[in-house]
Amino acid sequence: MARARVRGIYATALTARLLDAGHEVVDASPPIRRRFDAEFGTEPPAVRIETSADRQGVGAGGDPDALDAVRGVLTGAGRDALAWPDPTPPGTVLDGEVTETLGGGAVVDLRVGDERAGGDGDEGTGAPAAAAEGYLPYGDVDARVETGDAVRVQVRESAAPWTDRRPELAGGLRIGGDLVALEPGSGTRVDVREDEAARELAGMIDLLDLDPPAGWRAVWRPPAVDADTEALTAGLDAAVEAAEGLRAAVGAEDETGGELGVLGDRSRLRDGPLAAPNAGVWVWFGRESRAGLDDARRTATATMPGHHRAKAGSADASAGVDLAEALCEPGADAEFPFSVVADAFGPREGDSLRIDHGKPDGRLITLGEGSVTGVDPDGTVAVEREMSGGGTYDGLGVDRRAGDVAETSLKEGRWWYPTTYRGRDGTVRGTYVNVCTPVEVFPDAARYVDLHVDVVKLPDGTVERVDDDALDESVAAGYTPEPLAEKARSVASALENAL
Repeated sequence: MARARVRGIYATALTARLLDAGHEVVDASPPIRRRFDAEFGTEPPAVRIETSADRQGVGAGGDPDALDAVRGVLTGAGRDALAWPDPTPPGTVLDGEVTETLGGGAVVDLRVGDERAGGDGDEGTGAPAAAAEGYLPYGDVDARVETGDAVRVQVRESAAPWTDRRPELAGGLRIGGDLVALEPGSGTRVDVREDEAARELAGMIDLLDLDPPAGWRAVWRPPAVDADTEALTAGLDAAVEAAEGLRAAVGAEDETGGELGVLGDRSRLRDGPLAAPNAGVWVWFGRESRAGLDDARRTATATMPGHHRAKAGSADASAGVDLAEALCEPGADAEFPFSVVADAFGPREGDSLRIDHGKPDGRLITLGEGSVTGVDPDGTVAVEREMSGGGTYDGLGVDRRAGDVAETSLKEGRWWYPTTYRGRDGTVRGTYVNVCTPVEVFPDAARYVDLHVDVVKLPDGTVERVDDDALDESVAAGYTPEPLAEKARSVASALENAL
């Protein structure tokens, strides 16, 4: 059993799944407490689960054993739930080299190493940690930073692999905690808005007769307001122990005693984490997984069809879902109202729409942006893109000419979509059918994860199936779970016969 804290648009569904699996949910929000007939403790969680910034999935981090225990709850939502180890979970100390200086900070090439970050390859979670870049704000390091500098940094905030964000770094040690954190400095800091509560917490260090390590200060966090003295003592004890362990781990490799920031000697650079107090995993939810999460949420509270699908689209859509569910009781067997959501939030005819082409290894490639030429009530969105010249079309072997038009038909929930390429005169130059996880058409982008195997129709009418070997390699590498791969092969076979 693991203790988990859950926040974000998937909180109710994941709380239901965690409780059903025998885990404990702590520090629950008021809505979660109202929806469940369960006891929610106030102890510090072993795993923290939060919705990613783009609402496409969740990040989980904490104790490695506890993370292993809950990973299956996250990836078990559906066949198109894919997980990747986080090479830079918060709290990790890494060495790196500054590769670029920007207006407000520096880009750092981090030496994350090639260690596998837990998980069974058959579940698509055992992929090697990829090379990582981080962003070091100038205000978070006590020295001038130049391109080529060797630096030692701590990860403050990680970033999902499918986004264009970099993990945020700092040139000083900090120990995170739900009740109390420790950071370099003196005195006590209280991160609480209520003046009376802040004054009470400010005196807790003296009352508890606990001293942070030399050079560190305690930072009381908002949950500390409702914690009892025993919990506060335990939280501070744990933070002090973690701080001493982290300082020792970093100092073991560094004769200066564990100082971070710019290193004067490049020979001091080390590969892999110098300290890794937390493990991490990122989980991307596809359309089928969101439907599974809807089912889990429905066991606790009224849930409209496509609840998580709509909420993942935009902040405005998320607010609209909350209003709709507050006003009426959704029918459990109804279908996701795509046309209603699209009319309210987009995409609409004339809008621009990106095609976000995910990869099973966690990367995201934008295939381009086109103009929406039609939106049908059945969830089909037509997009046109004008192509530039040069090269050939993948799988077709046909030259790409300036002025060619790519006509793409994206249908919500379908495991494939076709793109037909036409010349200026309207001549069909070939059709490429991409096999993927169920397509989701959000207001700004269509999103899915490519499943490698595809079907093409050449200008002479010949139909070919391509990239089966790439799918097999992805399964062998632990990126694509076998059930998902089998679905992809089945869809490809059906398309091959139909064309």
